[in-house]
Amino acid sequence: MYSNQHIWRVWAKKAHRWGVGVWAATFLEALGPLAVLGAQAVYLVQPFISSIFPSDHLSALTEILEQPDQTKAFVTLLQEEARQ
Repeated sequence: MYSNQHIWRVWAKKAHRWGVGVWAATFLEALGPLAVLGAQAVYLVQPFISSIFPSDHLSALTEILEQPDQTKAFVTLLQEEARQ
């Protein structure tokens, strides 16, 4: 399946705990093709935020934003977490 699903699960649980899981899923779905621009923005600021966020989490985020199949899988995970 996807190599970063363990990271996705952490994010989904945190998003649910913070009450933003459904909002995040809706936002990702609405981004559509513009998500690639979000990935480029992450690449751009990565040197500045790498001390705050682990590099594997940043890589996972860029993969979600660049690959529509991963975006859909993560949105599904967020929606499932919200239903629990």
